[in-house]
Amino acid sequence: MKKVVYDKHYQNENYFGKPYSGLVDFFSNYEPKCRVLDLGCGQGRDSLVLARMGYQVTGVDISSVGISQMNRTAALENLAVRGIIGDVYTYRIDESYDMVLLDSMFHFYTKDRKKEKELLLRILSELKTDGVLCNFMQKGQEREKYYEKILAESGHQLVTIVEGYTEYLEFADAFHMHIVKKI
Repeated sequence: MKKVVYDKHYQNENYFGKPYSGLVDFFSNYEPKCRVLDLGCGQGRDSLVLARMGYQVTGVDISSVGISQMNRTAALENLAVRGIIGDVYTYRIDESYDMVLLDSMFHFYTKDRKKEKELLLRILSELKTDGVLCNFMQKGQEREKYYEKILAESGHQLVTIVEGYTEYLEFADAFHMHIVKKI
């Protein structure tokens, strides 16, 4: 989808609903509460929940409507959230981030594979040592195998923290949850 499409969807204040229960459970129990970069944050459904848990979150999205909504809510609740209008495919990950969150960023459709693979490889390269990558994507055997192949061939040492599935109740779907630490 293009920016204009997301801006249109985001006229509904909570378009994508609540965060996945698996995401909430993981971040609730993870210590320490650290700095998270939420790439493709949209309206901030994950960013805002993480900030309420004590994380400091920077959310990046191309939608000015989504970022505006997230920043407004963060300001009203005095949350440690900073929303940036930007392109996730070019946004640089500096050493200040302890975790990178990707929620529904990867689909690995044929026309997007090259671009998404390059993004994943760049994220792994820029992620600091001991940094954590949290990826949530729609369940699908082919896309999961492709994702795992990219990780395996990336040249980076990664330790799996969590791998499994979580329900996405609003869309009656399941999402693959894969969380790794770079060592």
